[in-house]
Amino acid sequence: MNNQLAGTPQSLTTAYKSLLSLGATTGATTLRRVWLTEVEWGATDIPNATDCPIMMDISRFTAAGTGTTITPNPTDTGGGEAAALGTYLANFTAEPTIAQTASVFFKAINQRASDKQWWRDKTSCPISPAVTANGLAMRVKSTNYASTCGGQAQVEE
Repeated sequence: MNNQLAGTPQSLTTAYKSLLSLGATTGATTLRRVWLTEVEWGATDIPNATDCPIMMDISRFTAAGTGTTITPNPTDTGGGEAAALGTYLANFTAEPTIAQTASVFFKAINQRASDKQWWRDKTSCPISPAVTANGLAMRVKSTNYASTCGGQAQVEE
């Protein structure tokens, strides 16, 4: 899934802006956990004249915030994978509720770079709780890069 699937990317500020979130869902299915196995992110517009960092954080949230609903596309395009059953949002206009101490991963990059993080197995990657309206948010901020970022994530349910 990526934040180009739906919604309008938000320009960065010195406060975190959520690009993507994943979490449990209720309804016809049982609540389930979602494994975040890989993420990529980077600037999607012209760099600032002054070099600066873009900081990416993955944190647990306890209230989902407001974003555009997206459906992750399966990587097996031959039809071997079931449809996604988690709740996935992109490009938030109201941030999820995140405690300052809720970070499970953090990494900074230069505005002129992009980065990728993958976890070696399902025991070391961030995992969302199977709790309604709880999950993980991928967010970014910058001291002075004031345009948009792209974010992509690979997940397993």
